[in-house]
Amino acid sequence: MENTIKQIHGMIDVSEKNVTKRTALASAKIVMSPEAFKILTEEGSPKGDIFETAKIAGIQAAKATSTIIPMCHPLALSKVKVTFEKNKEESTITTMTEVVCLGRTGVEMEALTAASVSALTIYDMMKWAGKSMIIEEVKLLEKTGGKSGDYFAK
Repeated sequence: MENTIKQIHGMIDVSEKNVTKRTALASAKIVMSPEAFKILTEEGSPKGDIFETAKIAGIQAAKATSTIIPMCHPLALSKVKVTFEKNKEESTITTMTEVVCLGRTGVEMEALTAASVSALTIYDMMKWAGKSMIIEEVKLLEKTGGKSGDYFAK
């Protein structure tokens, strides 16, 4: 079977696509030692409020995605929400992001970028307590809208 991927060499032209509501949910998990997790949840960081800083960083990252990832279109985002799930048993924090816009292209990259940068911000603010943290499972959980249809992770 021959490869049917066409060489594009630039941003995809979305001018003929319909404007629809586009949504995406993404997450990233940061795993840390039980000691670092305890410090994070009980004492925080000398750098300041970890979760508020990571939330702002995620929002800024979603808005800046087209300046970070070369072939992404600049989008007028309607909503960026960043939340966190703490799991004491696994010593993990999962960043959850939701991005919405009315546009001609999806917001998956904005949601993934927001989740990644939120996790990186937690790492940065907690590295003094232990550098053995791992950021893993950066993934798209769902996306809606657009010609390609909806996607829901299994």
